[in-house]
Amino acid sequence: MLDFILDALVDSLKLLPFLFLTYLVMGILERAASDRSKKLIKGAGRVGPIWGGLLGVIPQCGFSTVASNFYVGRLITIGTLISIYLSTSDEMLPIMISENVPIQTILKILAVKVVIGMVSGFFVDFALGWLVRKRKARTVEEVETCNCAGSILASAIGHTLKVFFFIFIFSLAINGLIYVVGEHALETVLSNIPVLGEILAGLVGLIPNCSASVAITQLYLDGIIGAGAMMSGLLVGAGVGLLVLVKENHHTKENLLIIATLYGLGVVWGIVIDILGVTF
Repeated sequence: MLDFILDALVDSLKLLPFLFLTYLVMGILERAASDRSKKLIKGAGRVGPIWGGLLGVIPQCGFSTVASNFYVGRLITIGTLISIYLSTSDEMLPIMISENVPIQTILKILAVKVVIGMVSGFFVDFALGWLVRKRKARTVEEVETCNCAGSILASAIGHTLKVFFFIFIFSLAINGLIYVVGEHALETVLSNIPVLGEILAGLVGLIPNCSASVAITQLYLDGIIGAGAMMSGLLVGAGVGLLVLVKENHHTKENLLIIATLYGLGVVWGIVIDILGVTF
C-alpha cells in the first residue's frame, strides 16, 4: 500500500515544473487575447458556432463562464454556447503538455473538439434556437463577468498547486483501485461493455470542477479508457460554466435542457469516435 502512495506522489511531483511553465505561458496568452475574443464572440451572430468552436479551445480565464454570462444576456445563441462548452478543454491541455504527449496528438484532439463544437452548435441553433427568442434577456449590467485580473505569476502558481492536488488525489485513488481489483479487470469493464465508458466519462465531465478534466485525461493517458470515452468526458466538461449558467439563468427547465443536450452530444460523439476507431 505504501508503494502505490509513494508512486502517486512521485508521479505528481514530476509534473509540477511543467504545469507551472504551461500555466505561466497560458496566462500571458490569455491576457493578450481575452478582450479580443470576447468582442468576436459577441458580434458573431448566426455564425457564432464557428467562432465558439475556435475560441472555446483557446485556454482562457473561464471562457465557458464568459459564454454562460453572454448567453444569459442573450448576446450569443444557444448553439454558440454549446459550441464553446464542447470545445472547451479545461485542464486537458496543460496536463498533456506536462506529460510530454506528442504535439500532433494534442492538436488532433483539439481539432476534433473544434469541429464537433461547430457542427453541434449549428445543429442546436436549428433545433433549439426558439428557446432564446422566447426568453427575455437580462441586462448586461446584471450579468457577472469573469474576473481575470491579478498577477499572472500568482495565477500560474495557484492553478499549478490546485491541479497538482487533484492529480495526486486521483492518482492515489486509481493506484488504490488497481491495487484492489487489478488493472486488467478495470480496463476490461470499461472497454468491453459497449458505450459504458462513454456514459460514465460523460457523467464525470458534468462535474463543474477542473477535477473532472484531470480525471478523464489521466484515465486516458494511463490507458484505462479509450479515445471515445476520453472525448465524451472532455466534450461534456465545461468547467464552472455550467454553475454560472444555473446561477444566472433563471429558467430551470431551459438549464436542464442545455445540460442534457450537452451530455447527450458528448456521449453520442464519443460513441461515434469509438465506432469509427478514431485514435489520437
